[in-house]
Amino acid sequence: MGLVDVQIAFPFTLIALLVVALLGSDLFTFMCVVGVAGWEAYARVVRGHILALNEEPFIHACKVTGAGAGRIIILHMLPNAASSIIILWTMGFAGVVLLESSLSFLGLGVQPPTATLGSITGYGRNYMASHPYMAAIPASLIMSISLVMLLLGDWLRDTLDVKLKKEEVK
Repeated sequence: MGLVDVQIAFPFTLIALLVVALLGSDLFTFMCVVGVAGWEAYARVVRGHILALNEEPFIHACKVTGAGAGRIIILHMLPNAASSIIILWTMGFAGVVLLESSLSFLGLGVQPPTATLGSITGYGRNYMASHPYMAAIPASLIMSISLVMLLLGDWLRDTLDVKLKKEEVK
């Protein structure tokens, strides 16, 4: 968890800018940078859930009956932690979209001829006075994609949450 604390101490956008500036802005480097965005939040949340679930009576009962660690993790711990992971993933997805858009807007993201919403918004800023829709439409798409993912995550959490299903049965 010490590595997680170090990662949290630095703003990831600055780290992404540094890596892209040092290694170049080819598609592979950019995908690697965006791919590791937010891993520390997942590590912290999953660790916290597993530590809390490990003290629950139903986990102790599973251990007493002879269930192996793999069975306990797959059948009991992951379903109970899934809703938090899903919420974190959908919120993180919006952050990754914004990271990609901001890096591409600055010209440090994926290079032309590959088009991204950030680069399209960046090109549209030159025409804001005469044609504001050139920047407004891709910016609206960025916002809409983030909103749809957050709503999808909320629906998935409600659908897959084990604790909500237990309350419905009562």
